[in-house]
Amino acid sequence: MLKGASQERILASLVKMLAVSMLWQMAASAQVAANAQAAGNVQAAAGAQDSTCWLRDGASPAKSLVYLLCEQGGLMVTTDAGATWSNRTTGAKGHLRNIEFSDANHGFAVGDEGLLVATADGGKTWEPRRTGVTENLTSIQFIGQSGWVTGYDGVILHSADGGLTWSAQTTGTKESLEDVFFLDLEHGWVVGWAGMILRTTDGGKTWHQARTDAAQWSLMSVYFRDANNGWTVGFSGQIFRSRDGGVTWTAQTSPVRSSLSSVLFDSANKGWITADDSILSSEDGGESWKNIKVDDQLFLCQLITVNGSPWAIGQLGVLRQSGPNSAWKKIESLVPDDPLKDNYTTSISTPGQPN
Repeated sequence: MLKGASQERILASLVKMLAVSMLWQMAASAQVAANAQAAGNVQAAAGAQDSTCWLRDGASPAKSLVYLLCEQGGLMVTTDAGATWSNRTTGAKGHLRNIEFSDANHGFAVGDEGLLVATADGGKTWEPRRTGVTENLTSIQFIGQSGWVTGYDGVILHSADGGLTWSAQTTGTKESLEDVFFLDLEHGWVVGWAGMILRTTDGGKTWHQARTDAAQWSLMSVYFRDANNGWTVGFSGQIFRSRDGGVTWTAQTSPVRSSLSSVLFDSANKGWITADDSILSSEDGGESWKNIKVDDQLFLCQLITVNGSPWAIGQLGVLRQSGPNSAWKKIESLVPDDPLKDNYTTSISTPGQPN
């Protein structure tokens, strides 16, 4: 009798252990499935993040042809002045800040940690170029085969061979530099943090500081209409004008106190400056400025010229003038929220190796 009872207890224990084991396996499987789902969600979120486009800059090297640069490495391209758009990518692994095309096919983009990528086929394929620096690079400009790049910690790079190779120029400053503008192969200007202004008359072989005491905040953009007349703008609504090629600068009255990010004069000699949520204009050749409020909050950061007229680029879209009153209106055909949906042409390849 005892023996039978013991066998029953043992059998019951085995059944209980088997049930617990099955329950544990079911729980473990559920946990694995949950982990896989979570991983999938993370990957999906990462993919969504990668597809984000914050517009930073643009270039229009030919009539009706415009390249817009996404900070995350994407490109939005139009060949019909904004009626339709296609998507491409630089494949860059890092944040990009500025783009420049020396002609319709040859382009360059610069960004953080010494990043510089180049294309020779209109942005279809891109490859990295060695810069020899690790500082963040902020702006780039070409005059023919000569190019200049600015960066943090007083960096200015120069290329004399169409951007194939780059070498550092001596600047005499450690202030971070934000923008470069060359009028020709010899005359150039650079502006940056803490009111830093540099000028050169020999293509950057020598740079001279032209700092003005009135410039107490960082300067973000510089533009010269000719060899004498130039403007620079920056934080806290700063506007400065030079009449002697950048040797001396005087402050102009600004209608805003918000940060000013870009200055440009169009083919009709009208001046334009981007603020975060408005555009400043000058009808008298840059002698005075007035504020124009815009309807869309796009976080404006850059001005470019397309077919002789200005476009104002913002993080979330682009404005251009339209209608009988030349009002600034958003380009509705441009949707930069997710520019990486399409199949891109290619990505970065190692120089000398096929994609």
